[in-house]
Amino acid sequence: MLKGKNAIITGASRGIGREIALTLAENGANIVINYRNYNNEIEALVKDIEAKGVKIVTVKCDVSNFEEVENLISEAKEKLGSIDILVNNAGITKDGLLMRMKQEDFESVLDVNLKGVFNTTKLITPIMMKQRAGKIINISSVVGLVGNAGQCNYAASKAGVIGFSKSIARELAPRGVNINVVAPGYIDTDMTNGLSDKVKESILQTIPMKKMGSTKDVANLVLFLSSSLSDYITGQVINVDGGMVMI
Repeated sequence: MLKGKNAIITGASRGIGREIALTLAENGANIVINYRNYNNEIEALVKDIEAKGVKIVTVKCDVSNFEEVENLISEAKEKLGSIDILVNNAGITKDGLLMRMKQEDFESVLDVNLKGVFNTTKLITPIMMKQRAGKIINISSVVGLVGNAGQCNYAASKAGVIGFSKSIARELAPRGVNINVVAPGYIDTDMTNGLSDKVKESILQTIPMKKMGSTKDVANLVLFLSSSLSDYITGQVINVDGGMVMI
C-alpha cells in the first residue's frame, strides 16, 4: 500500500508508535524515527524495520524543540528525498488533580503533546505543499473529547491537537494535503498493563465491546489514513475505542 513512500513517525520507540512504524514498514514505507536517548528499544526497532526490506533513518530530536525538529525534517528530506507521511505520535503524561498539579507539569505536557505537533506540522508543510500531496495523522485521545479527572493537562493537549488539526486541514486541503486525527481509547500497552485488575475491570465496563484495543488496531487505521484509500478524507477525528465514546 505504501511502497516507495517515506514516513516520519514521532515517539516510535514503544507501544502505539512502534506498532505504527512496523505496520507502515510492512507495507513498503521507508521510516524516519526520532529519539531523545538512543537505547535498546530504538536499536531493536531499527533492526525490525530493516528486516522488512525498507530504509530506516534515526534522528536525535525532542519534538518540543523547534530547532531540533528543523534538523529532523532536514535529515529526512536529505536522506529520502521526499516526505509523504507524518505521524505525530510523541506524547507524555504527568497526571494529577488540578489542586496538586505543578505548573511545570502542565506546561511540559503541552510542550510535547501540542507544541510538538505544531513544530513538526509547520516545518513539513512547505514540503508537502510543494509536492501537492501528503498525509498527516495526529494521534490524540478520547480523553481530548470527553476529559478525564486527574488529566487536565493531557486532556487539554489532546483537545488542542484536534482543534489544531481541523484548522490546518482546512488550510491545506486545496494543496492536496490530508490531515486527520486518530483518537485511541484504552489500548493494551505497557501503561495499561500497570493498572490493577480492579481498575481494568471498571474500565471494561465503560467499553461496549468489553475489551481493550490493541496497538495493531490503531496502526491499521493509521495505515489506511496514510494510503491512497483515504484521499477524500480530511479533517476527521476517528476513535479507536471499542465504542466507549460516541459523539
